[in-house]
Amino acid sequence: MSAVVAVAATGALVLGACAGPEASEIVEDTSVNVGWNEPFRSQNNLTANGNATANANVIYLTSSYFNYYDEDLNLAKNEEVGTYEVVSEDPFTVKYTVAEGVTWSDGVAVDAADLLMYWGAQNDTFDTVGGDAVETAEDGTVDAGGEVYFDSSSPAMNLVKETPEIGDDGRSLTLVYSEPRSDWEVSFNIPPVAAHALGGIALGIEDAEEAKQAVIDAFTDNDKEALAPMSETWNNGFNYSSMPEDERMYLSSGAYVLTDFVENQYLTVTARDDYEWGPKPKVQSITLRYTEDPLASVTALQNGEVDLIAPQSSVDVLATLDTIEGVTYTTGAEGTYEHVDLTFNNGGPFDPATYGGDAEKARKVREAFLKTIPRQEIIEKLIKPLQEDAVTRDSFTVVPGSPSYDQVVEGNGSEAWAEVDIPGAQALLAEAGVTTPVDVRFLYGKSNVRRANEFELIRASATQAGFNVIDNGNDKWGSELGAGTYDAALFGWQSTNTFALNSEANYITGGLNNYGGYSNEKVDAWYKEMSTNTDPEKETELTTNIEKQLNADAFGVNIFQFPGVVAKRDVLQGVSTIALSPTIFWNYWDWEISAEDTLEGPSSEEPEPEESATS
Repeated sequence: MSAVVAVAATGALVLGACAGPEASEIVEDTSVNVGWNEPFRSQNNLTANGNATANANVIYLTSSYFNYYDEDLNLAKNEEVGTYEVVSEDPFTVKYTVAEGVTWSDGVAVDAADLLMYWGAQNDTFDTVGGDAVETAEDGTVDAGGEVYFDSSSPAMNLVKETPEIGDDGRSLTLVYSEPRSDWEVSFNIPPVAAHALGGIALGIEDAEEAKQAVIDAFTDNDKEALAPMSETWNNGFNYSSMPEDERMYLSSGAYVLTDFVENQYLTVTARDDYEWGPKPKVQSITLRYTEDPLASVTALQNGEVDLIAPQSSVDVLATLDTIEGVTYTTGAEGTYEHVDLTFNNGGPFDPATYGGDAEKARKVREAFLKTIPRQEIIEKLIKPLQEDAVTRDSFTVVPGSPSYDQVVEGNGSEAWAEVDIPGAQALLAEAGVTTPVDVRFLYGKSNVRRANEFELIRASATQAGFNVIDNGNDKWGSELGAGTYDAALFGWQSTNTFALNSEANYITGGLNNYGGYSNEKVDAWYKEMSTNTDPEKETELTTNIEKQLNADAFGVNIFQFPGVVAKRDVLQGVSTIALSPTIFWNYWDWEISAEDTLEGPSSEEPEPEESATS
């Protein structure tokens, strides 16, 4: 599994209003144990640090949403949670209304205060400093020096320039966009943290209703004195690696609520007694048990310690699964893809500032490095043993097999990286006039065997061209993203929805997922044009333009689509997976297991799992 959640385009599919899954009754004393490769670290996945698959999985189990993706990747409305409707086309206006009776796990109503906070925290107009003025520590904490800085940004929310109107006795919020937005339906939702939790923790307000009102007032009045501590709490106050003492840090608006969390061992969520809306689960509790070693996950499944795993695929993993009785597994390409990104703004070898602002010189050094990445060798040695027909992924934004993939790849300039070109890289470094060896600090998941192998192949190749690739491997690499401590990073993006526009945050100036500080006015303009476009042919043209520019600027390079495997004990029924986050968790309400087949619950006295490979 990838540890970062982002977006990749496949084309928009939208389903009209539908009833949610049929009501179900919790079966007492039932539990499902899931093996996962990375621990949860933040309740707020709307921040740059919190934007990780490991967080998104848990948040999905403990949150309610206006919509979700079904097994056919249609966007299904969840009207038991709330409704939304376009009330005006000009100006484009959408009204969201939370259903009566939807509450946080402390009994406080989910309402317009939460929705207003979702808008305000992701609207850049409230920030008094930009990301460049903010310090990010290794643990992901963000220090804005007492200024207002919400470590979140949404191009869609930035188009809602006026404070949204609260109505329906505090249950609705109406957003007026300054221009239409093609992906509006997936651009707004109930937040992962509660407004009264943010207001209460940041401003020291105990009463929930008073805390809500303080959040509303702060955004409505643009009160910097209140927004500064609120932004600091938004960024850091919901990060934790074991069970918090303050209930407000893990409030749930969904079917499950956090009940146990032992650092680096396991996390348990338990069904809420008062949950009466949205998809209703059958299983009483779900425990995520952590190990970074894929084979250890398979062993845990074999030993009956877990019921369900989705480990990084390997020859050994598949061979072992073949020998286990009472276990079923499936394989296939995942929605996650591997890539290398370069850093443009850290004073390193790829930053124009290193060369006195000479952008072309920096570009040549970036291009030279990308020419050395042995994509085909990585495919042949590491991926084809798992998937015989594996090929390189050649698009930044379009999933292989999508209708527009071939057309985009044909025109995006990705052929520049088709084969390793050591002489070409050497020539570019000579043209740039840089002294070799050129130091490149390379970030990847240190204990991830496949990525460690990829790193060694990349280092061996790049060395031939005059690069000194420095091992910056780190098992907490996710918290390092955007910190400027590395020059190149190897990790995976996992799709979160099917809209082409949602790759925007990866590549626009200041985008939430634009960890390397890339900026190009043309790319920004093309994404802006895409935001109001409804013509599929125009979308393909804009996508090709964007990707061609990314390749021309030597932004980075894509390598492969993940070969995936999902395995489960046969006693667990109802499991399926989709190519979008949250993959195997998407239909948790369909999971069924009998009490007699339920495994013994976790013990906090168990030893920590051996640290080895992540997927």
